[in-house]
Amino acid sequence: MALKDYQNKRKFDETTEPQGKTKKSKDKLIFVIQRHAASRLHYDFRLEMDGVLKSWAVPKGPSLDPKDKRLAMMVEDHPYHYKDFEGNIPEGNYGAGQVEVWDSGTYEPLDKDSKLSDEKELMKELRSGSLKFILHGKKLKGEFALVKMKNTEDNAWLLIKHKDQFEESPYDAEENTSPKSLVTKFLEEKKSPKIKERKKL
Repeated sequence: MALKDYQNKRKFDETTEPQGKTKKSKDKLIFVIQRHAASRLHYDFRLEMDGVLKSWAVPKGPSLDPKDKRLAMMVEDHPYHYKDFEGNIPEGNYGAGQVEVWDSGTYEPLDKDSKLSDEKELMKELRSGSLKFILHGKKLKGEFALVKMKNTEDNAWLLIKHKDQFEESPYDAEENTSPKSLVTKFLEEKKSPKIKERKKL
């Protein structure tokens, strides 16, 4: 049931995205951030919870700078196996474009005094509209918060880095992307026909 919206939006005979079922990590909860060149470039921020990946689209990408409050639009839950998805989503499909994993790792709630399990504590915070957690990634490390914005669209949140030893100011996710990025190559190829057309003129 949790993945119904995800499955309804996709044509699995055309896309290589996983159909997926609910699944849980054996040990620590995982997170993944995917760089996604769709109609616009954005970053998909995903946290494992309740057997799925709770997901937010972050237009400007995550930041290690506590001064940055990044808009994060909550989208439909994604299957656990989406954590490894990279590749092309064909034209005519939802989210058409190129996807790559930008960062991944494990995460845990910031509140270590809670009597609840890590996952139950995070689910409680998600429902309350204020999630506080610690990321153990390759690029993103330390304390973060996802806070639901009031008096706005239901799915609008802010992704904020807490001040700690891992903060970095200024920070630009694009500058921390692999030079061999297939998403960057995809974006350059999309621009190149337009450049050629201008040269003809």
